[in-house]
Amino acid sequence: MHRQQRARFGLGKHRRLARRTGFERLLREGARRSQSGFTFYVARRQDGPPRLGILISRKHAAKATVRNYLKRCIREAFRLEQEKLGALDILVRPPYGARPGAALIERLRALFTELRA
Repeated sequence: MHRQQRARFGLGKHRRLARRTGFERLLREGARRSQSGFTFYVARRQDGPPRLGILISRKHAAKATVRNYLKRCIREAFRLEQEKLGALDILVRPPYGARPGAALIERLRALFTELRA
């Protein structure tokens, strides 16, 4: 695979919401959408790649390994759909008791596709 292709499907710093201010702005001003138990906070930007933020607490899963696996699934679904999203900031909060795995990734990919509409 060429380096440019890897970068196109990568999930570098410029594709993540990392600062508290970005999270707070989306929670305060973003459009809230609930679909299949997931809560999405979405805000359009003028240009640039889509950016992802994830909200997961101990209520979602008691074990850190499960929380991390949930985050990996969300990031993977976003990574696969990012080219179709456009200039969006997306904050994702999964439903409590969500089970990480391939089925979760497929469900999230479909939900990310609906968000761009």
